[in-house]
Amino acid sequence: MTGEVPGGRDSLGCVTTRLPIFPLNAVLVPGLVLPLHVFEPRYRVLVQALMALPEGATRHFGVVAMRSGSEVTGTAAGEPVLYDIGCTAELREVTPYADGRFDIVSVGETRFRLLDLDVEAGTPYQTGVVELLPEQDGSGDLAHLAEETIRMFTRYREALGVELSELPDDPQVISYLVAAAVVLDLPERQSLLETASTAARLRAELEILRRERAMVTTFRALPAVDLRKGPLNPN
Repeated sequence: MTGEVPGGRDSLGCVTTRLPIFPLNAVLVPGLVLPLHVFEPRYRVLVQALMALPEGATRHFGVVAMRSGSEVTGTAAGEPVLYDIGCTAELREVTPYADGRFDIVSVGETRFRLLDLDVEAGTPYQTGVVELLPEQDGSGDLAHLAEETIRMFTRYREALGVELSELPDDPQVISYLVAAAVVLDLPERQSLLETASTAARLRAELEILRRERAMVTTFRALPAVDLRKGPLNPN
């Protein structure tokens, strides 16, 4: 079910493999812990199939965000329209319920490109043919970019009044931590996942953090509206 496709490397050395696909209204990034409550019958089967793998086998599935709003037209089979870039998730914990539902905990691991859906897989859930994407540093001083991003992220969290725990110093880890932690709509978070290199992702996040911190600071500085003097209570 999760084995590599025969001849599973492309001309760029990227690994291709088949993965069960779990569409979500959310973006998973590498390193992020993902708890899920699984109740739909097809995804119960997916969890059961992963649990049935031999002892020591890696229990991976692919998480892909669903396009929303005007982007969603659906397919002929009524399936959701998915983004091309997703993230593998490793199943770490499973809590079964007597009625067949599960609570699961997984962790995001590797970005992938969804090349195709295997319509002949014979499973109630979708199976994707995916290309695992290598992590690239990109151009520029990564250490400096990471320091600047940490500095701006700290200011952003302070503006929100949120305590900030100690941050890692690995630029790639920082880039995904910020992508997961900043309040963003799905398409913008998806864009960060799709960014090809750590350097480019950090640069994009610096701009986002400047924008978001400025918005938080501006809204906090606005005077509160005195609703007692409003039209519903004129006295």
